[in-house]
Amino acid sequence: MTIEVAVVGASGYAGGELFRLLLGHPEVEIVGAYDIKNVGLPLPKVHPNLRGLIDLTITEPRYEEIGEKTDLVFTATPHGVAMKFVPKILDGGAKVIDLSADYRFDDPATYERYYVKHESPHLKAIYGLPELYRERIRGARLVANPGCYPTAAVLSLAPLVREDLVDMEYIIIDAKSGTSGAGAAPGEVTHHPLCGANIRAYAVTTHRHGPEIDQELSKLAGRKVRAHFTPHLIPIVRGILSTAHVFAREPMSKEEVLQLYREFYRGEPFVRVLDDLPQVNFIVGSNYCDIGVECDAEGKRLVVVSAIDNLVKGASGQAIQNMNLMFGIDEAKGLKGPPLRP
Repeated sequence: MTIEVAVVGASGYAGGELFRLLLGHPEVEIVGAYDIKNVGLPLPKVHPNLRGLIDLTITEPRYEEIGEKTDLVFTATPHGVAMKFVPKILDGGAKVIDLSADYRFDDPATYERYYVKHESPHLKAIYGLPELYRERIRGARLVANPGCYPTAAVLSLAPLVREDLVDMEYIIIDAKSGTSGAGAAPGEVTHHPLCGANIRAYAVTTHRHGPEIDQELSKLAGRKVRAHFTPHLIPIVRGILSTAHVFAREPMSKEEVLQLYREFYRGEPFVRVLDDLPQVNFIVGSNYCDIGVECDAEGKRLVVVSAIDNLVKGASGQAIQNMNLMFGIDEAKGLKGPPLRP
């Protein structure tokens, strides 16, 4: 099988990461690189790491034509953009994986509360977290790739929440991300002299990934859950370390919690349940999510730590994992490279 794919939003970090990973996929042919920026430039001029590896020029998109001549389109555009043209791509016949937030919410009103007015709310996507929605993803034409923070947070908490083992009123998530999560456009917050020897909390009670986390935890719990989520920016390029503090309904030992997680994620190709705590250094460049746990002496307070690469499992790698499922091939294909270390 050869899957003909295109990327809309070819200039950004997620777009560049899609190309890097897709070049190693044995069943993919990249047939288009589209953007409204850098039109006419060879792709390696924008992503120099791809020199000598890909011969494509960034082209201004004509969405109906893209949908007609590709099997799948990755849309790696800013929030509020994909919803304007995804219907045209779908009408052309291609499947779509959207890496923005435009189709992540079950209720478009929730999206509009945190982003902008939705322009194609009639389209319903499958939330692209394979560990929870694998079978639904297989039959999807439109997949909403999860946010990076929600991927780390939801995977870290899913076993405990699904089994109703913790107090749902007190779920506290403290997450730290590298600067690539802010995207390729330069800004004061990610300017190296200001962030290189700094750490800062931001959107401490209002981050847009909060309601996405709540939505998915609520579905796992079978009732409304509101987690307390605060992100931080730290002076690394890639990676998220998410630390969740939860409180057990009944005392649990570390070994009991680990056994629960090992069983829940048995056979998952990209979730590694560790005896110790994860570190970003162990997952960078890979599609893995590492998870570790600790319990206090009474077994009531549980701390769950997860680590992902925000550009891979938190974005482009997970999108390719979803593509594999949508086309009925091994979901790990093209993603088996080990993490970089150091």
